[in-house]
Amino acid sequence: MTFTATKLLSFEQYLAYDDGTETRYELVNGQLEPKNLPTFRHLFISSHIEQRLDAEIKRLSLPWFCLREAGVRTGWRKSRLTDVYVLTADQIVGMLDQSAVCQTSPLLVVEVVSPDSVKRDYRHKRSEYAALEIPEYWIVDPLESKVSVLMWNDGLYEETVFVGSQGIESRTFPELQLTVEQVLAAGNMK
Repeated sequence: MTFTATKLLSFEQYLAYDDGTETRYELVNGQLEPKNLPTFRHLFISSHIEQRLDAEIKRLSLPWFCLREAGVRTGWRKSRLTDVYVLTADQIVGMLDQSAVCQTSPLLVVEVVSPDSVKRDYRHKRSEYAALEIPEYWIVDPLESKVSVLMWNDGLYEETVFVGSQGIESRTFPELQLTVEQVLAAGNMK
């Protein structure tokens, strides 16, 4: 048997990678991992969250941007595609014509769980986002009808789980009026 070693990609090679397809990849320990297309439920929930966070940013006149399906560098040979994240204007300046992969910690990251992403969203991304000390990380789980909000505090994430009609509490957006029911209903085209 002959084994061919897979060449590990650097972060810079990942940014320049193009296989001629529409496939989107994450970089995990130097290897490309294709990302499955999201479900419509996933897209509706992500879109709803983005719209609500955008509205709050505009209401407060903050110099921030809320983006969907952009990347974040999580290590030397690692980069993840987020569902939603919030960046400051300063983080984007000078990068307008570059790949939409942030190389500094976003203020907030939101991941929406799909059947194929449970382990990735709860375990792998959690540890990678913790290594970056991302201040706030939401795991929106329509499979379990809950939203977990992880807040960075003294070197660890402190997790609070919200369900039903509970309002999601955010340190980044302390005045946000958004319930778990509202978020999950968006996935039902409501």
